[in-house]
Amino acid sequence: MALWQARPGLAGYDLADAVTFCFLSQAFIGPMQVFGGGLELSERVRSGDVALDLVRPASLQMWSLADDLGRAAYLLLLRSLPPTAIGAMLFGLVVPVDPMTWVSFTAGLGLGVVVSFALRYLVALSACWVVDDRGVQSLSLVTTLFFSGMVLPLNLFPGWLGTLAEALPWSAMVQVPADLYLGKREVLEALGFQAAWAVALLILGALATGAARRKVVIQGG
Repeated sequence: MALWQARPGLAGYDLADAVTFCFLSQAFIGPMQVFGGGLELSERVRSGDVALDLVRPASLQMWSLADDLGRAAYLLLLRSLPPTAIGAMLFGLVVPVDPMTWVSFTAGLGLGVVVSFALRYLVALSACWVVDDRGVQSLSLVTTLFFSGMVLPLNLFPGWLGTLAEALPWSAMVQVPADLYLGKREVLEALGFQAAWAVALLILGALATGAARRKVVIQGG
């Protein structure tokens, strides 16, 4: 609040927008699993149980996605809404009046969860190739926090760094849904950006799953 009082309109936000962005980013922690994890896949790879998952008549990736969407919905209700409601009472957060803003925000939130899952799925699946995936998990945590908008809005980043950060998939998890809620981004461009990354990452995950399946067979698992 002190920063925006000293620099009104910083990054295109007024004070109410900035406070709202802060509460939204906190609300996204659970559904987006910003700090990583949320999937049992890496543990199942280490234990060998993934061999059973791969022979089931269902896509491992899609089954994991369905499970993760349920987790996200649960955390949205119990982890996101109560603190945000309290923040609205204490600080007077921005509340959109246009129903279409709510529609676009809901779509952006859902696509953000899918992008988050797709990234975490790739990280978890890396356990098929590395002895210990904790290093990959730690790297994923750092990049997610920095490039998602969780630490600071990405439009505060200077020059090429800001351009790069907004083009990477992590921005679809926090920055884009928050901007849709605040009405700071063109809806079709924002949703198209999220959808493109969701599709690209899911395709990459499917290819990685196929590679992992062949690896498990070769190892005799």
